[in-house]
Amino acid sequence: MPYQTISVVGLGYIGLPTAAVFASRKKKVIGVDVNQHAVETINRGEIHIVEPDLDMVVHAAVVEGYLRATTVPEPAEAFLIAVPTPFKENHEPDLSYIETASKSIAPVLKKGDLVILESTSPVGATEQMAAWLAEARPDLTFPQTHGEASDIRVAHCPERVLPGHVLRELVQNDRVIGGMTPKCSEAAVALYKAFVEGDCVITNARTAEMCKLTENSFRDVNIAFANELSIICDKLDINVWELIRLANRHPRVNILQPGPGVGGHCIAVDPWFIVSKTPEQARLIRTAREVNDSKPELVIEKVKAEASRFKNPRIACFGLAFKPDIDDLRESPALEITKKLSQLFPDAVMAVEPNIEKLPRNLEKQISLVDVNNALEKADLAVLLVDHKEFKTINKEKLSRLIAIDTKGIW
Repeated sequence: MPYQTISVVGLGYIGLPTAAVFASRKKKVIGVDVNQHAVETINRGEIHIVEPDLDMVVHAAVVEGYLRATTVPEPAEAFLIAVPTPFKENHEPDLSYIETASKSIAPVLKKGDLVILESTSPVGATEQMAAWLAEARPDLTFPQTHGEASDIRVAHCPERVLPGHVLRELVQNDRVIGGMTPKCSEAAVALYKAFVEGDCVITNARTAEMCKLTENSFRDVNIAFANELSIICDKLDINVWELIRLANRHPRVNILQPGPGVGGHCIAVDPWFIVSKTPEQARLIRTAREVNDSKPELVIEKVKAEASRFKNPRIACFGLAFKPDIDDLRESPALEITKKLSQLFPDAVMAVEPNIEKLPRNLEKQISLVDVNNALEKADLAVLLVDHKEFKTINKEKLSRLIAIDTKGIW
């Protein structure tokens, strides 16, 4: 069936671009978010996150009447759930956001509706969501009990977009679509075909869930190899960047670049979802996570050792985002390192982050946000944590009077 009204629950870095792209294809989109500020911002035709070109698409969609945001779900024909799935203290997945979202849309569901879980989730989360919906709406039938004949269709379709390129990748990338039944998959493909130019590849819900986790775990294991090499090279007094450059001249070797750790809301989180389900079997995946999680501590130790030369060291941390040229600070090792350094060296730490205008509230008192020139003038130590384009052009002479600790190999 052609879906005319689509509800996107969770208007963050994935939900808002997805809502905007559907609206740009002349679909009526109702965006739902618990954040009143986000809802009001979107209804003014503005955006509350940074993503290239998204502001124009959202503005046009709102002005033309195709996109509207609200805090309370309304009836629609298709519901996309794109809420966070963080983990609890012991790396156990926290499905409470998905549960809350499911229960919030349950009252407005009707026969024939489609519900898609887009949130990256541990294996079994889509079935769990369907169970929550069935519990809330005993008057409707669901795939887990009624198979192909169910009133409601349920599927999992993880996103796999790159921050900074979300709009292009939403349209161009292939999508893995895992319905709880073949008809559920078909319904989801029909929905996404409104804007997806890549292939929509059909599988079951569990495989779709595992596919997203596998993609990010693959990246994590490869990054861990590079990070472990950098730790080994540090011990052996070898330049790891030169080493990797030489090793990569082998026709079948392609080692990634090491860094201060692994950030973002995907690679640093998703492997734990595999570990939580199969702790005995996921040995390599767990070890890679531990290697990458330990990297920030090693950077801090290095800074402490160099700072001990000064009576009152001034430290400038270059970059806070989790990857180059974006504003996203979630799960960022650079932010974690800067925060810890500010605790070790009170009132001595400056941050240079060209992609944000102000620091998160919990950091404003501890750290001063300065520009590149200010940092280079005032600091004794310059710690490069993110390879933003602005940092690649810094004059080497200006760095020469400082102690530079470069975790990305660009200086």
